[in-house]
Amino acid sequence: MRRIKVAAAELNQTPLDWEGNQRRIRLALEEARTAGASVVCLPELALTGYGCEDMFLSPGLVDGCWSRLESLLPATRGLVTAIGMPVRVRRAVLDAVAVCVDGRLCGVVPKQHLAGDGLHYEPRWFSAWPAGGRESLETPLGTVPVGDLLFDVAGVRVGFEICQDAWVAARPAASLATRGADLLLNPSASHFSFGKAEVRRRFVLEASRSCSVTYLYANLVGNEAGRAVYDGGALIAHDGRLVASGRRFSFADRRLITAVVDVDETRLARSRQRPTLVAEGMEAAARGDVRVPFFWPHVEPEKPAADSTARDSAPNAPAAGLPSWEQGPHVKEEEFARAVALGLFDYARKSRATGFVLSLSGGADSGALACLVRLALELAQQELGMVGLRQRWPTLPPSAADAGLDGLMPEVLLTAYQSTAHSGPVTREAARAVAADAGARHVELDVSALVDSYVKLSAEALGRPLAWETDDLAMQNVQARVRAPSVWLLANVRGALLLSTSNRSEASVGYATMDGDTAGGLAPLAGIDKPFLRHWLRWLERHAPQGLAPMPSLRHINSQAPTAELRPPERHQTDEADLMPYEVLDRIERLAMRDHHAPAEVLQRLQAERGESTAQLAAWVERYFRLFCRNQWKRERYAPSFHLDDIGLDPRGWLRFPILSGGFDQELSALPRSRE
Repeated sequence: MRRIKVAAAELNQTPLDWEGNQRRIRLALEEARTAGASVVCLPELALTGYGCEDMFLSPGLVDGCWSRLESLLPATRGLVTAIGMPVRVRRAVLDAVAVCVDGRLCGVVPKQHLAGDGLHYEPRWFSAWPAGGRESLETPLGTVPVGDLLFDVAGVRVGFEICQDAWVAARPAASLATRGADLLLNPSASHFSFGKAEVRRRFVLEASRSCSVTYLYANLVGNEAGRAVYDGGALIAHDGRLVASGRRFSFADRRLITAVVDVDETRLARSRQRPTLVAEGMEAAARGDVRVPFFWPHVEPEKPAADSTARDSAPNAPAAGLPSWEQGPHVKEEEFARAVALGLFDYARKSRATGFVLSLSGGADSGALACLVRLALELAQQELGMVGLRQRWPTLPPSAADAGLDGLMPEVLLTAYQSTAHSGPVTREAARAVAADAGARHVELDVSALVDSYVKLSAEALGRPLAWETDDLAMQNVQARVRAPSVWLLANVRGALLLSTSNRSEASVGYATMDGDTAGGLAPLAGIDKPFLRHWLRWLERHAPQGLAPMPSLRHINSQAPTAELRPPERHQTDEADLMPYEVLDRIERLAMRDHHAPAEVLQRLQAERGESTAQLAAWVERYFRLFCRNQWKRERYAPSFHLDDIGLDPRGWLRFPILSGGFDQELSALPRSRE
């Protein structure tokens, strides 16, 4: 039996935070050594941070990594370590891992498949390495091999897939298995989106089973660079069994999972599956795979844990060893709460804010944000305790030491209900109730006089009175815009982050007032659709993330029809009357922007799915496309948002669209006409 102890890390890194990134790497390596591990897989580009973007084009950044790697080498003594960093080979920059063994750099393995869709722009910065390619690389730390390498570390053969490498059909795992790999390490920076964690578990399990190897998957965790939230979820699989899984959405700066695995066990399984592998492995060794001396310490077998579901589950069982919330009926609701909560927490502390300010209208979007801020603090306290929470977020305002979270919340979150002549008692009471449930400090500001003054000034400038019959849109917008200066002032005074409340459905059709409800430094909901958000609020009214309490005050919001409340009450304004049913809007958005269907194709799909008349569906399709094209300029100006779904509208992070365009005029003119 050849038992070794292996470890996979989750790190909360920050782009260009050299001191912090190196400190977290050192602490993770020390923790692994203390735990008795000999192999440590760290996340992709852990040294620099994954989200450096165009700074990866800076020679100073890339070439400066060598001195920082050199400072980390002593921390790798007694370990086989994969440290992600950019590397320059000739004129090309590579997304690579530096393989360090017992304090020495032994080689560099570059990524073979680059992610270039959705949020990813890796081909802009990096070059892909060809399968099978290898050469020598002169570095400040000596000349080492670089390429598609397999490391024979004192008889244990170690290979690599880097993040996207595992998501493609021609993944390197098969070739590495043929060459006799015992361990496959995957340093990843895989951002969160709904349902993605199960896909990761499946490809990790399948590689470990089909290749008869031990597979280590490491990942980033937290809001690394602003828009993407990483959920961690490190994994270790052994011959088709999940033997260790990490916590997802952790608020800690690092977490490590370990497992004792038997190399001889996977070798025996390989020999049964592929009798020719021995000969093929010998041929691979003859081709010059990297041989590295190392002392493997004696490792005792691990005692089964009290809950041994991870070790004893059936092969390929994706739920093995997972927390109960990930196996329950509300996974998406839990994921949304935890992803946005972690994103808010990290964004605020990394931007050195003292907390949040929110214009709380009594509607769904602002109400959801108030609840999510509360959940962020509750989840952080649940994991870290109050002392640990303050250590992670050192710019938090002081509060009474014995007051706990209830004493801290009014200092962290300030909400403001800003009424006009058209505000009603329902939204006012909803705002009060939700603010109280969230523990916020709540204020009420009457901005009616400000609205009247702007209307009067404009009327004098135009030489005529403004009226709803002739100036509807302008009269609505001035109310929303007047609310922005007050909350900006409150945020500036408190050193807090102002949250913008727009959701993705509104952003899609521009149903938001620029410099009004779009005002803010962060738009946490601009990556989620309104139908799901309304569903989530109903869920949170009666349920909650595991271990936390529901928010019963949300009944005041959930009983309302969504409304901007900008027209006079007798006009009975609702969002869906202004636009279309939100479920229809969301479906058109997905067909048009995610699946890239033309207007006629979108209409055909809707006709097959829904019972409305063709004329009505065509009117909605036309309205959507015209509003989408007309309002691209607004999306260009939105505050940063979190990516949460399989679609996004952020032009700087997902969907690029021209600000000026023909607006699909020809395509829309071919639709059946409905004269409304």
